[in-house]
Amino acid sequence: MKKVAILTDSTAYLPTAYLKAEQVTTVPLNVIWEEKVFEDGVDITPEEFYEKLKNTKKMPTTSQVSAGRMQEKFQELLDQGFDVLGIFISSTLSGTVQSAQQARELIEKDRERIAIVDSQTTTMAMGFQVLAAARAATQGLSLAECREIAEQARKHTGVYFVVDTLEFLHRGGRIGGAQRFLGTALNMKPILHINDGKIEALQRVRTKGKALDRLIELVEEQCAGKGKIQMAAPNASASEEARQVLDKIAQRLDVSESMITDLSPVIGTHVGPGTVALAYMTEH
Repeated sequence: MKKVAILTDSTAYLPTAYLKAEQVTTVPLNVIWEEKVFEDGVDITPEEFYEKLKNTKKMPTTSQVSAGRMQEKFQELLDQGFDVLGIFISSTLSGTVQSAQQARELIEKDRERIAIVDSQTTTMAMGFQVLAAARAATQGLSLAECREIAEQARKHTGVYFVVDTLEFLHRGGRIGGAQRFLGTALNMKPILHINDGKIEALQRVRTKGKALDRLIELVEEQCAGKGKIQMAAPNASASEEARQVLDKIAQRLDVSESMITDLSPVIGTHVGPGTVALAYMTEH
């Protein structure tokens, strides 16, 4: 019997089929828009979100999972007899890890059966950590062993992305080291990545096509010569470009597993429509 349940948040973007197959539980972050609170990917789909974003005059904001909601999820899984490993979005991008830690302290009985990992990233760079831990849990490994696997996986994951504009990151205060790219020419496309849990700027490239080509080169440099490469192309209403990028990287690297995933409203709020990312995990 499976002893460990994996809990993550809605920014992992593992496709539904993977969530079901590996029995991963997800707790949603929130989007606040026009005085309404939407649970990420539950009350509003990516398609609905990006369509609404095109015509809005008031930008949405986002909020972390509350400690109370996290406590409910932990308790629900504990009551089913599981130990629980929570893997969440970078603590420098969201307060969700802190909510999980607070929730653990609120649980008086069996809190030692809960472990929490800060993924230090988000999107499928986190999703691959979740997947590695979930597959270990399915094999019957203990809570400590699953946590160790997640922490080791964290060392071998990364995500690079191209945004159409820095406007959304700037408004949301998540721009980090990309601040210096503000005010660039409209046809310059920034390439960013997550480093030490923060969004950092790498380069700016003229035209979207050239930026996506450079995105592929950067990920190839990170993964070249490494084994068991898993690759994902999260995107914000840019599935065709994501497919092309994923196909091209597969021609250059020996990719063992690949997928296209949607960037849900919580991340979409900060990066904006048209964003294309490449997230990866390697074996070593």
